[in-house]
Amino acid sequence: MIVVDGRQTGLSIQNFDNLEQLLVKVMEHDMLENRVVTDVYVNDEVFSEIYPHQAEDIGAGEISSVEIRTMHVTEMGVNIAQELAKVVMLMDKGAASVADMFRQADDGEALEMFQDLLDVTRDFFGMISVLREEFGLKDNAELNDALEELSGLFSEMIEVTENEDWILLSDLLQYEYIPSVKRWQGLVANIQKTIGSGS
Repeated sequence: MIVVDGRQTGLSIQNFDNLEQLLVKVMEHDMLENRVVTDVYVNDEVFSEIYPHQAEDIGAGEISSVEIRTMHVTEMGVNIAQELAKVVMLMDKGAASVADMFRQADDGEALEMFQDLLDVTRDFFGMISVLREEFGLKDNAELNDALEELSGLFSEMIEVTENEDWILLSDLLQYEYIPSVKRWQGLVANIQKTIGSGS
C-alpha cells in the first residue's frame, strides 16, 4: 500500500525492486506537483536516509506499506519565513550578548556563545537559499545586497576569530553585524508578504 497525504496512489509495492525506485516513481506523480515531501514512513516507521541511496538497499520484499506526507511549496515557504523572523531576533540578541561578554573579558563563555551565533547564521543562510530557489527571489536586488553584506561580515568575523582579536570582534558584532541583521527584519517581513500572496 502506497499512500500520499492520506490518499491511495494506485501504485503497487510489488512493481518495484526497492524503496528508491518506488520513491522516484511516486515523486513523478501528479499529486506531488508544487508539493514538498516532509515525512516518509516505511512500515509505519519514520524513514530518513543515513547515507546516500540507502533506500536502494531496502528491497520491496521488506516493505508492506509506504506513507508519504507533503506540504504545499507556498505553505513551506510561509513556515520558513516565519521561522526566519525568529532566527533574525536570535541573531540580533545573541550578537549583543557575545559583544558584551568579550568586552567584560569573559572569553570562554563568549566564544561558546559566538560558536552558537555562527551556527544560527549558517542556518539563516540555508533558509534564505531555499526561499530564493523556490520563490524566484534571486533577482531581488535589496535581498542580494543584504545577503552579500551579511556574508562578507560572516567571513570577516571568522577571520578576526582566528587572530583572537576579541575587541575587534566585539566592535564588528556591535557596529556592523547587528545593524546588518536589523536590516533583515524588514526584508523578512517583505518575504513573508511575497510568499503569502503566492507571487
